[in-house]
Amino acid sequence: MDTIASLFSFITTPVSWVIVQFHAVYGKIFGPDTGWAWGLSIVSLVILIRICLIPLFVKQIKATRAMQTLQPEMKKIQERYKNDKQRQSEEMMKLYKETGTNPLSSCLPILAQSPFFFALYHVLNGIATGTTIGVIDDQLLASARKAHIFGAPLAAKFTDSAETVAQLGATLTDVRVVTAIMIVMMSGSQFYTQRQLMTKNVDTTVKTPFMQQQKMLMYVFPVMFAVFGINFPVGVLVYWLTTNVWTMGQQMYVIRNNPTPGSKAQAAYLERLQKHVTQHGKTRGRGEKAIVKAIVSKGRDRNEFERKFINSLTKAGLVAQPDGLVMTSDTAVVVESEDGTTTTTAAAAPKRQQPKRQSKAQRQSGTSGSAPADEPEPKTSLSKSDEPEDAEPSAAKPATGTGNKPGTGTRSKAQSGQRKGPQRPKSPSKK
Repeated sequence: MDTIASLFSFITTPVSWVIVQFHAVYGKIFGPDTGWAWGLSIVSLVILIRICLIPLFVKQIKATRAMQTLQPEMKKIQERYKNDKQRQSEEMMKLYKETGTNPLSSCLPILAQSPFFFALYHVLNGIATGTTIGVIDDQLLASARKAHIFGAPLAAKFTDSAETVAQLGATLTDVRVVTAIMIVMMSGSQFYTQRQLMTKNVDTTVKTPFMQQQKMLMYVFPVMFAVFGINFPVGVLVYWLTTNVWTMGQQMYVIRNNPTPGSKAQAAYLERLQKHVTQHGKTRGRGEKAIVKAIVSKGRDRNEFERKFINSLTKAGLVAQPDGLVMTSDTAVVVESEDGTTTTTAAAAPKRQQPKRQSKAQRQSGTSGSAPADEPEPKTSLSKSDEPEDAEPSAAKPATGTGNKPGTGTRSKAQSGQRKGPQRPKSPSKK
């Protein structure tokens, strides 16, 4: 471990300088030789490093989601070229290049944080051995060796002997109790962080080997922390516990406000968003607008939770716009079914009244009780034809039969002699 830490000795000077600056501030409050001053200096160093790593953390989230999206395509490539490993690797690299995905991007925060971790370990190990490192001189070294956190020196380890611990001014029992509690908390926070990622922020509609790998890491990482933790000084345990708690809180925030599509966290988020939008009639902030915009742009490719969100807005008389805004709908209602198809129905148009059905007597008489008074009375078969005198005789013949309307095609029946009802005299023809 000392060999690995020595490889990062180039960064020990900046790390030791940051710790000394924070110690100068906290030393004025709690005293320069107290564990609070040195412990809070280490915690502040963690916070400063993690703030600087936020852009890498955002990139890690995007890379992880991109890898989750590519899992079905990767599985097809593995099945298609399962007997040709070289072609399989080439197709994988081609897929990464086309989509702009880098599998190593998900490891960037850990890789970027490693130099600071090993540099801090090197500094604390120098305190334990009484060696000045970086900007920590003899005076600061003596102050750090006197600092205890709950009775355990900063440089003490779980595996130290009683003589070594006694030289640091503590007892072996205190050191092992404190380090054991910190190791359990460190492993537990790591397990919970990975577990909430697997149970809340994973697309449940896609079953891929990536999920199995994440599930395996959920159990492997805590065990690794427990095994290596017994060889870490108390100061390093403070550093690692703080960074695990930071990661857990940061991930909880991301899962709550920017969940993975298709996950349980997305279902809970869209339910909260639907209640807020229904109550206030608008989206708030750029984050909500971006999520609504992404859902609208998917169209038929929306998942179950996204379709339910759109339909809930529709029932409330709201429509999500392509720019992420939400507006009221006064003319049309669009309802989306489970298969993604949409149906548009009138929302505010008045219902059309169906005309009343006429009785048989009204149809025979050619009049209706509901007809307007100014409407001209329909002509009967006994009325005189208004056709010109030079019209053909066959066209001048009136239609026979009671209740027949003009132009209903009874001429052929009259000529064939098939007449219905009582026969009436023919109207006099003009010669």
